[in-house]
Amino acid sequence: MSLELLPEYIEKVDELFTHELPLNALTVEIERELLPENTAILLEAFPIKPRLMLWKELSSEYQQNIFLEMKNESRQMLLNAMDDDACLPLFDKLDANSLLELTEDLSARFIEYAISKMTAKQRDHFKKAQDYSEEEVGHWQSFDENKIFAKLKVSAAKKICSKKQVACSEVIYIIDNQSVLLGEVAINKLLLLNDEQPLAELIDEEFIFLDSTKNMDEAAEAVILSGKLALPVVDENGCLTGRLDLHSAYKYKEQQTDNQLIQSAGLSEEEDLFSSVWLSSKNRAIWLGINLVTAFLASWFIGLFEATLQQVVALAVLMPVVASMGGISGSQTLTLIIRGLALGQISDANRQAIINKELKVGAINGILWATVIGIITFYWFSNPMLSVTICLAILGNILVASLSGVWIPWILTKFKIDPALSGAVILTTVTDIFGFIAFLGCGTLLLL
Repeated sequence: MSLELLPEYIEKVDELFTHELPLNALTVEIERELLPENTAILLEAFPIKPRLMLWKELSSEYQQNIFLEMKNESRQMLLNAMDDDACLPLFDKLDANSLLELTEDLSARFIEYAISKMTAKQRDHFKKAQDYSEEEVGHWQSFDENKIFAKLKVSAAKKICSKKQVACSEVIYIIDNQSVLLGEVAINKLLLLNDEQPLAELIDEEFIFLDSTKNMDEAAEAVILSGKLALPVVDENGCLTGRLDLHSAYKYKEQQTDNQLIQSAGLSEEEDLFSSVWLSSKNRAIWLGINLVTAFLASWFIGLFEATLQQVVALAVLMPVVASMGGISGSQTLTLIIRGLALGQISDANRQAIINKELKVGAINGILWATVIGIITFYWFSNPMLSVTICLAILGNILVASLSGVWIPWILTKFKIDPALSGAVILTTVTDIFGFIAFLGCGTLLLL
């Protein structure tokens, strides 16, 4: 429900920021109405200046919860914008699992500070998790499992369950003196048994477990399909090391799906909606370059028919380059905007700021690749005016693609049409038509 409130709060924050009014009353409402993960999305809907103003008005405990929910790039932007005195409190109460989620691109000084604030037990957990690669379930396992020695009685197990409330837990794990996992006992069954009954008589030895070196993607799938709230994780000796719960498994799978969607357009996995223009340009430039190679390959095949085309051979050979560069540039913007719309990060209040940012990114990549293509074209055809023609067409088409990538999904959403299904088709049509008109139009003016 709170996710549906995001557009309303984006409007409110923008209005207060625009008129330089205090945000403290609104932040109290935000903390009451929005979950931390939704407030993280709200913050990412603004450029860094209003984002910082809103952040500083939030309570310290709420800030810590939001910080854990942010994307890596958004988190790094925040840390870079604040001094260490403001940043360090965010790392005061992290457990091993929370710190593991943050370590990517996190400065060593923050990691060391967070470790220094942990209990000895949490530091040991963090160290054990570091023994595994990020692809292995052992790296991401939680250490909050209910466990008890098999030699004890039901009364002892009841005490553990009453004192230690573990989320996503339906069983207590039974281990021997060497911590080897022997089996499990359902908690709801345990509560009905006689206190003096030995646990060894109750062990369910038919249980599913995960090897600590198992691929995390496969492990998450196994948890989801198991019908259990969590699965135990064991090492090569069969010793219980932790568990992977259903919440963590679903969270991991959702993150993987989101990453695949973003990477399919050549974006970084967690690009912030308002990341720096230079960083966004760099992230997308590589894929534009890859696309350029395939576009010139298509042009080379068309060039095989040079004798037939004769008078317009150069224009015909290079036309796919213009269309393709506009298409890939627009799809990058389109993907980012569709994700922003799906998360409720984009509204009338911040649309113009997004357009301005995307135009700057388009201008940088347009100038870069127009220059590269112009040089290649000159060496290919030894015609300077042809090089100028394609440079103008490429720059113009990438700028139009950037604008279209923002406006097309926005307009489709207004008409209640799913932009994920139809946005790419419309975008390709727009960039192809504009690219061909710009290229052939400039060619008519400059070459004939």
